[in-house]
This record gives sequence, structure tokens and C-alpha cells, in this order.
Amino acid sequence: MIRDVETLNLLLDSVRRFVREQLVPAERLVDETDEIPSTLVEGMKQLGLFGMTIPDDYGGLALTMEEEVQVLFELTQTSPAFRSLLGTTVGIGSQGLVWDGTPAQKQAWLPRMATGEVIASFCLTEPEAGSDAASLRTRAVRDGEHYVINGTKRYITNAPQAGVFTVMARTNPDLPGASGISAFLVPARTPGITLGKPDRKMGHAGSHTCDVIFEDCRVPAANLLGSVEGQGFKTAMKVLDKGRLHIAAVCVGVATRILADALRYAMERKQFGQRIGDFQLVQAMLADSQAELYAARCMVVDAAQRRDAGENIVLQASSAKLFASEMCGRVADRAVQIFGGAGYVADSGIERFYRDVRLFRIYEGTTQIQQVVIARQMMRAAAG
Repeated sequence: MIRDVETLNLLLDSVRRFVREQLVPAERLVDETDEIPSTLVEGMKQLGLFGMTIPDDYGGLALTMEEEVQVLFELTQTSPAFRSLLGTTVGIGSQGLVWDGTPAQKQAWLPRMATGEVIASFCLTEPEAGSDAASLRTRAVRDGEHYVINGTKRYITNAPQAGVFTVMARTNPDLPGASGISAFLVPARTPGITLGKPDRKMGHAGSHTCDVIFEDCRVPAANLLGSVEGQGFKTAMKVLDKGRLHIAAVCVGVATRILADALRYAMERKQFGQRIGDFQLVQAMLADSQAELYAARCMVVDAAQRRDAGENIVLQASSAKLFASEMCGRVADRAVQIFGGAGYVADSGIERFYRDVRLFRIYEGTTQIQQVVIARQMMRAAAG
């Protein structure tokens, strides 16, 4: 659902210009230093990008899902690290609060998230709980007007920069699986929180992850999300459902950039007296990439429109995330092949994208988890 085409186009033009003039020229610097310059972070704040999905009552842009994916198609035609810095705030870090938080909790955090003053992070994954999130072991024990949290969270994106964590913890050990899990809003400077050493990753330089360790971390009972125990896993699943569609849109944007670079190289590079783009086998790689990219883009927009219309899109979101992430990997692989030796060295930037996009098939649910979700949704629908 696009509410105002003219206003959206102005935003898209601003994002497109920001990406072209400021983010793209900084890609190599970010890859070499593993840091995003503060001037670029400030630019993202000025564009309102940290508040894309936050209601306008709290200073956000309140974008619909279709508007959000259109922005992402433009914003992610550069290093994925830039989007990752704000991704946890506009997605899994804030949306549980938007949907299930109390009025007081929303007022305390959402205005600062919308401006980028506070970066929100999401603590679900654990050393022994990844794809099977319902098996998490982090405990939150009620102690008067507080909860005491103990446990370790792993691979937490933006943890070093976070101002607040949405933490999933088990409040009722007697209830199996998901039913005993609650969500808490935990300020990052709360005593009892320790950050692990930053992870050294295959790609995504400039995007930081690390362990978050909770040791007798006392959190006011008022920070229980929604003031209701046992709703945390349901909140997490709602957040991840939207997040999968968000990541699918990211995959489309990044693949668009990669394919544009591959096409330009194919039209400039000459071998045997002609452009390599004139050879049919190179044309086949370009054509397959374009067809798959078009299909992924259509899937993402369709699913976004369905979500805005109020439909249940669990199947569509998982389908889009599965297809778009796998598509992005194939496009990156073909781009390296088209660039040949130049694609294997760092100067072209293609090898960086090749490393970066590998993550898309893992986070927000692996490809294999998406297959499980899709098949179960199919069987549930067939059974009536």
C-alpha cells in the first residue's frame, strides 16, 4: 500500500542520491576499517531512516510494508553494512515494542529510536538455541519488583552500538517450549551486562556482532514487554515474519547493484576483439540473473501488498526470503564469473559482495528453516 506516491518518490530520490553520492564512495573505507564514518550515520539519521517503521506519533515515518521495501530496494544498492546499522532498529529491535509494548514503554523508547539516538538490538539466539529458538535457556526470575536475568546471547547484531536490548528469556521453566518465554526491554548500560569480543566475520565489515552476557542483571518488572509473561515467543515470531520480508527486499536491492556492475563490466571488457557481453554464455548469465531478480522483486512487492491488506503472509514471507536470498547468492556468483580474475581480487568490489551476501541465506531463519515453514503452512492449509 503506497499512500502518497509523490511523497514516497521524494523520499526514494533522496535515498538514491545519498547512496550514490555518499555511501558507494565509502564502501572500500568501511571494508578496510570495519567502521561506518559518523558523518554517514548522521546522514541516515537526517533522512529519517532509523524511524522508517516507527509510528508518526513517536516521530517516525510510519512506512507501510510496501513503502518500506521500495526504500530498501534503493538503500541497499551498496554495502549491506549500511542497512545493517539501522536494520535492527527499524526491524526486530523496535517492532515488538510497536506491536506489544505498553503506552509507557513506547513513549520511553520509540521517539529516541526514530531519531537514531538509540539503536535497538534483539537478543534471541543463544549458543544452544539458533534455529530452534523455543529451546532458549536464558532465565528471568521474578524478585519483587524486578526480574533477574542470567544467560548468554550470541551473534547479536549491533550489540556494541545498542542503547537497548529486547531480550527473550524463560520466565516459567515449568512450561515447555515457547509458552514460558517472555520479552524484556533492557537498557544496554544495565549492570550485569557484558559484551563479548566482536566477532570476526566472513563479510559485512562495518556491521558488528558479539555475545551479550547477562549475569544477575536486574531489570524492573515494568520493563516486561507488554507487562505480560509468556508472550515473548509470539512477539519474536511476529517480528521475524516481518523481518524475513525485510531481508528479502535487501537481497533484491543488493542483487540489483551487483548485476548492474556485472553488466557494465561485460559491456566494457574486451576479449578476442569484442565485448565479453557479446558472447552468448556471458549473456546467459546476465539473462538468468535478470529474470531471477525480477521474480524476486515481484514476490517481495506482492507479499508486502498482502501484508498491508491485513492478510496472513507467513508462507509468502518465507517464500520470498528463501527465493530472494538464494537468488542473490547466485547473482553474486555469476558476477564473479563474469569479472573473471578481476572478480576474485578486492579492487572490483565484487568479491566483497560475494562474501557479504552469503549471510542472507542464514539470518532471519536459514533457507532450510524457510523450507520447513513453507511446507508446514502448505499442509496446514490443505488440511483445512
